[in-house]
Amino acid sequence: MPENADMIETGDFVAFMIAHEGMFRLCLFVLVFGLMFSWENRAPKRELTVPRWQRWRHNLALTALNTLLLRLLFPAAAVGLALSTNAAGFGLFNRLALPLWLELPLAVLVLDLAIYWQHRLMHRVPLLWRLHRVHHADLDIDLTTGARFHPLEILLSMLYKWAVILLLGPATLAVLVFELLLNGMAMFNHANVALPARLDRALRRLLVTPDMHRVHHSIRRAESDSNFGFNLSLWDRWFGSYTDQPAHGHRGMTIGLAGLRDAHQVDRLPGMLKLPFVGGRE
Repeated sequence: MPENADMIETGDFVAFMIAHEGMFRLCLFVLVFGLMFSWENRAPKRELTVPRWQRWRHNLALTALNTLLLRLLFPAAAVGLALSTNAAGFGLFNRLALPLWLELPLAVLVLDLAIYWQHRLMHRVPLLWRLHRVHHADLDIDLTTGARFHPLEILLSMLYKWAVILLLGPATLAVLVFELLLNGMAMFNHANVALPARLDRALRRLLVTPDMHRVHHSIRRAESDSNFGFNLSLWDRWFGSYTDQPAHGHRGMTIGLAGLRDAHQVDRLPGMLKLPFVGGRE
């Protein structure tokens, strides 16, 4: 890492951000959650098929469980590993010794690309799909769906992220920025909100919009096996996994999985935890 990058990396503000990562995550979660909740109430895209609180209390309970598990099993998390990796000089970016102003956007881009391919693998590998289908089995899609993942998937995702960080050796600030972006965008692009068509078209030239990602939660396999991006829409366009609109329209499409339509099984915490171990492909 070049000298000027070290100076910025260890600056007071950056050091404060890294030391208080949990606080920043919580503040961002509360801010984005509040904004998306208000937007969903004012301009929902679709009518919900299951009462909101019936789903939310279980989705949020799963989110809380996952947060607790990560803090217990990975107290340093991705940002802590990035600190250690940079201190030891591991990884590609430490060998390249780029200035931070260049390394920061490059590292965020590469991390986002890595998450895109991880998401494609979750759909491709049967064992991984069993875990990931907890996310897709939600009978509606809204901002809480963005954090609805089985604990085993969350733990595997962290191990994958650690491997990527060890390989790349990105600046600690880049990892922190990426983590904050990923968490905020997951709530945004899962939100049940209506964007004007012109604004949606403009935004999705670069970013994953709610309309773009909603296609990924369609009951139709051809649609759910597309639009894998969380932050940037570029990857789906470049790697041939982009679907512009659902066949039945956003209000006419069915959300979820064909073989999992029982709300007691897919929208209750006990059923979500058992889901990877029951049933077949769906």
